[in-house]
Amino acid sequence: MTLYLGCPIWSFKGWVGSFYPEGTKAADYLREYARRLTAVEGNTTFYAVPAPATLQKWAAEMPETFRFCPKVPRTMSHAGNLMYHIEEAARFVEVMDQLGERLGPMFLQLPPSYSPKAFDDLKEFLATWPPRIRLAVEVRHPGWFDSPTNETLSQLLRERQMARVVIDTRPIRRLSGDKILEGSTYLRLVQARERKSDVPILPERTADFVFLRYIGHPQMGVNAVFLDDWGQYLASQLREGADAYVFCHCPDERLDPWLCREFHARVGAKISLPVLPWDQVDADTFEQRRLI
Repeated sequence: MTLYLGCPIWSFKGWVGSFYPEGTKAADYLREYARRLTAVEGNTTFYAVPAPATLQKWAAEMPETFRFCPKVPRTMSHAGNLMYHIEEAARFVEVMDQLGERLGPMFLQLPPSYSPKAFDDLKEFLATWPPRIRLAVEVRHPGWFDSPTNETLSQLLRERQMARVVIDTRPIRRLSGDKILEGSTYLRLVQARERKSDVPILPERTADFVFLRYIGHPQMGVNAVFLDDWGQYLASQLREGADAYVFCHCPDERLDPWLCREFHARVGAKISLPVLPWDQVDADTFEQRRLI
């Protein structure tokens, strides 16, 4: 069992001087990111499939313990029936498989318009997915959460050993803390509330891993109660031998890594965890400075 923590991206200039060392160049973002966190939600693949040379470069910059979790491209997930894209999906899997041991679960995010009426399409598509490649599935149409559709979907995923993505947007819907946010951060918070699906939290594990997407509030204190609850839940899943993949988003992207760090602390308070690589980097940096 392993807890993997990460952000949706690694290429964010706003982390230079805080999460990344002062003066870090864009070409070095991935290397610095992978020295601190243990996974990334590969949003970049949602928009374009990387070239083989790019994947080779990425793999060279990631430690063996790091996991890249690529999002299935929108040309498949957001283009009507999934069955029309079986061959495209197979090619995508073949390309991403070049990451080898660094390839984590892939992530199929379905649009809000993809309703339970398409259940047969989803079932047929998942039947073609190679079993050796882990897959997490996120549904966002409200109908998927109604009984008995909810139970039928979970059973299908359980049979396929695929995870049902949990997305927690409750923190950004809390009004407490909003008034003290600066104007631009408050605007991004409002936009996030409009964009992110407000769906039920159903932390039912359907595979040998958990896949959680946490949308945090920019006022860090607002997150405390949610982080405590998730810390307890994730610790229980780890005790049962499951892996857990947790990806932290925030309307203020500058805070994404710190939400990851808070998750590690909350889970670590319930179960013994390896030191987060970020903490080791900080310790090494402090030691280097002390010796100079």
